[in-house]
Amino acid sequence: MVFSYMLAPLEDTSDNALRELCFNHGADLTFTEMTRLRSVVDENKSSLRKISILNNVPTQIQFAAQNEHDLKKFLEKYVPSKNFKGINLNLGCPSPQLINLGMGCAMIKRVSKVNSFVKLIQSYGYGASVKLRLGLNAYEKKMKSYLNLINGVDADFFIVHARHGGEHYEVPADYRVFPEIVSTGKMIIANGDVDSVRKVNLLKKMGVSGVMVGRAAVTNPAIFERLKGQKCPSFEELRQDYSSLAEKYFEANGSNEKYKENVLKRLGKKKVFSEEDNVQG
Repeated sequence: MVFSYMLAPLEDTSDNALRELCFNHGADLTFTEMTRLRSVVDENKSSLRKISILNNVPTQIQFAAQNEHDLKKFLEKYVPSKNFKGINLNLGCPSPQLINLGMGCAMIKRVSKVNSFVKLIQSYGYGASVKLRLGLNAYEKKMKSYLNLINGVDADFFIVHARHGGEHYEVPADYRVFPEIVSTGKMIIANGDVDSVRKVNLLKKMGVSGVMVGRAAVTNPAIFERLKGQKCPSFEELRQDYSSLAEKYFEANGSNEKYKENVLKRLGKKKVFSEEDNVQG
């Protein structure tokens, strides 16, 4: 099985331009930023722009979904581009606003509903994946709600962010959970603090099928090449390439200045992590 390298869905960041840049530098699969399904069904222009796929980059659309009715309504009308690779369900966002609506991390315990979403997506011939945390809080992590979800849902693959919903990024990702998660027999992608070859090798030994990179890919969009042991371009080249792509997609209404500003202020800056980071592994 080929080990996969994926670009995470990043709010106000992972537009067509960044996805294409990362794909050009080693990302095997990319994701649109999280979008509320309800707003897409209501044809909100900003939300429709977020899920647009305007290039040859393999991309899954990520949704925060509440009910099957909205999902069915979307699927009945959606006309995918040739590089649309399916729908990813967000069960990881810890935003109180989403949680109060029963979405994001609050969905991890709703196994039957998540499985019904997955089966509905697959019934249209599309790929269906799930991105989740280790529970809404420390208690759900302790009770291994994430394992119950993974065992009870027939998604094509699961992206596991190795923190629970109450943990922020200063808390190291807990890689110790992955051997047991892999033992479910499902396809597992590791997410959380992935930024070095050392960490990738550690996760490979644990049996995961790939890794998803988020913040580290904004500071260095060529990190996928680095993790694969390939030659990387300079930050100046990356900045020039990104600026050109952002301009192209701005003209095509596939981006806006906010995304460009968010990427350029971080691209080439000091790494968020280092090779010697202490992860719980």
